[in-house]
Amino acid sequence: MTNSKENPIIVVGGGIGGLATALGLAQSGKNVKVLEQAPEFGEIGAGIQLAANATNVLRRLGVMDKISEVAVFPKRLVLMDAFTGEELSALDIGSVYQERYGAPYVVLHRSDLQQSLIDACVDHPNIELVNNQQITTIEEAGEKVEVYNANGEAHVGEAVIGADGLWSKTRKIFSDDQPVCSEYVAYRGAIPMEEITNVANLDDVIMWIGPNMHVVQYPVRRGELYNQVVVFKSYQYRKEIEHTFDWGTPEEMDEVFKDTCDKVQTAISYISRQKRWPMYDRNPIENWTKGNITLMGDAAHPMLQYLAQGACQALEDAGYLADMVKKHENYSEAFEAYQQERQPRTAYVQTSARNWGEIIHSTEPITTLLRDTILSKRTEQDFSFIDQYHGYNKVSPVEVRN
Repeated sequence: MTNSKENPIIVVGGGIGGLATALGLAQSGKNVKVLEQAPEFGEIGAGIQLAANATNVLRRLGVMDKISEVAVFPKRLVLMDAFTGEELSALDIGSVYQERYGAPYVVLHRSDLQQSLIDACVDHPNIELVNNQQITTIEEAGEKVEVYNANGEAHVGEAVIGADGLWSKTRKIFSDDQPVCSEYVAYRGAIPMEEITNVANLDDVIMWIGPNMHVVQYPVRRGELYNQVVVFKSYQYRKEIEHTFDWGTPEEMDEVFKDTCDKVQTAISYISRQKRWPMYDRNPIENWTKGNITLMGDAAHPMLQYLAQGACQALEDAGYLADMVKKHENYSEAFEAYQQERQPRTAYVQTSARNWGEIIHSTEPITTLLRDTILSKRTEQDFSFIDQYHGYNKVSPVEVRN
């Protein structure tokens, strides 16, 4: 490995996963160039949930102190019936959770998480951030890799990590598959806390569930904003209109939620209706590594949001990938070792997210009764459902990294 500022590791994509990867690699002594297609680094959307498997990595990267200044540390995760308004089950994510997994569960605004990572990358001398880079081609050239943007300009490095998300161009090196539309859409937004009324406990992350729909609510940004996500399956969806705005409309949202309880009705009344997010994932692929090129995050394993594990899995990738690059003598070996650990893990979480979506959104009375009966018999400190997700911690111990 002849890593230098003139021959860096190139990270394609400057989202949460790409920036965390760059930071981990730089802290391991590597020079890194991050190529982002947007005019500036930033994050749209609203809130994000980070379980211990993610915050353990952020702690290792040295950014948890800054994140803690703007995050909220909720006391419980709560499932509620969207129609009856009754609590179905809850999980204690306070001190017992942190002792069990070694790190806290936090919720925060995506832009706050993104900014914390940007600031850490800007402060690190080994990282170069480059905007306005719409990448079109990636080619291996002997021991180097060449990355071309839409203007024909080339970036040359010794390795490439594709962190370019759900619609990844880098993924095309490994697969010609397409994102899979779930037929669900999400509406998101964060409201100033002083403007909200008729909400559930502000110390909790609340998920209201019902047939083919749910609503998630929790405070962010030191409790100054209240984040809401409204999700439902569109009965208007058809394959031929998938890439139009003719399905998952605000009018359809009103129809789906019209008989829900008053707190859910209030949530719907507050939600921004200007933009909706169609929900996609992809089927797992067995290989995302070739020589000095690999994928991470949503470029490798995009998943539905029902386990709140998309960003968490990307952060797991970032930590483990940095460790493998530090451990091995060449990128091919490092990337293969990274994939050997991460591909089975992420494929399982991808599939589990789909399965939990079916359980949460059940339309069958027998399935719903079985679900609610099982949930009602567990205690708030029964972590058996989440151990396999939140309890993963394969990154190296915390060390001083500059």
